[in-house]
Amino acid sequence: MVEFKLVISDAAKSLARSVTDPQAAGFLGKRIGESIGGELVGLSGYTFRITGGTDKSGFPMRPEIPGARQMRVFVGEGFGFHAPRHGVRKRRTFRGSAISEETVQINLVVEKRGPKPLAESAATT
Repeated sequence: MVEFKLVISDAAKSLARSVTDPQAAGFLGKRIGESIGGELVGLSGYTFRITGGTDKSGFPMRPEIPGARQMRVFVGEGFGFHAPRHGVRKRRTFRGSAISEETVQINLVVEKRGPKPLAESAATT
């Protein structure tokens, strides 16, 4: 059984919800940067863009890594590693950009708003 925790960000606030089968099956294979319809989340009229997520071990997804595999990447700056001083680089483990059964959390941002405000729509579903 696949279950995802979704963190939906809007300009004003964020809200968290979880989806299970069969809604969660619509997320499998999607990649960072793709848009999805709000029907998958239960918010019709909305459109969301996938901005990232984490796997079951807590490793963040990285858009540069193809597929859903886990990979050690040599990074200097950016998300997933913050150097204590300029020029420091380190090898860190990341998950690929595709959503799989290993993914636990998915981060979404609102691209197109629906007829109701997000907080009101989430309270009714």
